[in-house]
Amino acid sequence: MSDGSEIETGTTGRIVYARVRPNEDLVHGIEKICLREGIARCFIRGSLGSLNDACVSLSDETVQVLRGPAVEVVGLSGEVRSDADGNPVASVTGVLAEPSGRICGGRFVRGQNPVCVTFEIVLEEWLVSDPAIGQGAAGT
Repeated sequence: MSDGSEIETGTTGRIVYARVRPNEDLVHGIEKICLREGIARCFIRGSLGSLNDACVSLSDETVQVLRGPAVEVVGLSGEVRSDADGNPVASVTGVLAEPSGRICGGRFVRGQNPVCVTFEIVLEEWLVSDPAIGQGAAGT
């Protein structure tokens, strides 16, 4: 019986240091970087930046909106995998702090997290040893 998990083997490839520009959505920005650099799969390894406002989905599927002017991203993690058409799709979670000091965390809602000034990001490419594994869901 399968639990839906998948084991894959591979190696790390390039390390990409990039910037997401002001007012660009964080999730879309990460996907655009991957598209530009030809990265099919990667892990988010580091970040530094803040958002104008933030919108995250919590574990119970409710959505939490945090208001700026600068919502600090205290921690960020995630990965990017290509969809069946080869387009990068980012799944990004983070811990956020509002200007008032309130802390919240969750999965970033695509299109709802505009970067404040800039957002620096470090991506580590993942090269799958057997491209047939996961083909379509995240094939290289």
